[in-house]
Amino acid sequence: MTEKNTDTPEEIDAQAEAAEVVEETAAETPEIEETPLEKAEKEAAEMKSRWLRSVADMENYRKRIGREKQDIIRSAAANVVESLLPVLDNMKLGLQAAENHPEAKDVTIGFKMVDDQLKRSLSEQGLEELIPNGEKFDPNLHECIAQQPSDEVEEDKVIQTVRAGYRLNERLIRAANVIVSSGPANA
Repeated sequence: MTEKNTDTPEEIDAQAEAAEVVEETAAETPEIEETPLEKAEKEAAEMKSRWLRSVADMENYRKRIGREKQDIIRSAAANVVESLLPVLDNMKLGLQAAENHPEAKDVTIGFKMVDDQLKRSLSEQGLEELIPNGEKFDPNLHECIAQQPSDEVEEDKVIQTVRAGYRLNERLIRAANVIVSSGPANA
């Protein structure tokens, strides 16, 4: 049900005149002027608020600059480590080839020591080698370069790591190149 307006035109005119009188009275009422003390207190409160905001802004700026500085350092470290990854790969290939030559045993031992020392130094900087043999294939960490049937390794698991992947301070800098099982061969 809707409510009907029962005001007569005279009543509506009277209400409008009353509203005008209230507006005029409000406009005629002089504003109370602030005393000098109230003005000073208001200004002091405003200045304190500005100061607090400035202090907070400065603290946020310091924190942001600190984070940016750390990011720049990490980025520089990542560039250096990335440039050393081919050296690690070649050292590994050289050591594998040297294992087939017993006459180079002493040289191989020396290069193995250098390889271990280089890996230890890089791991102290946050480098982690990823060799996911037998793990479930993860496209975020691994790059599948081939699939091959296997009766021994379950489907979607890594059969062999062709080239190791690396993570620096929890950030992937190179995905591991892997061969993934496609399950048992169909006879």
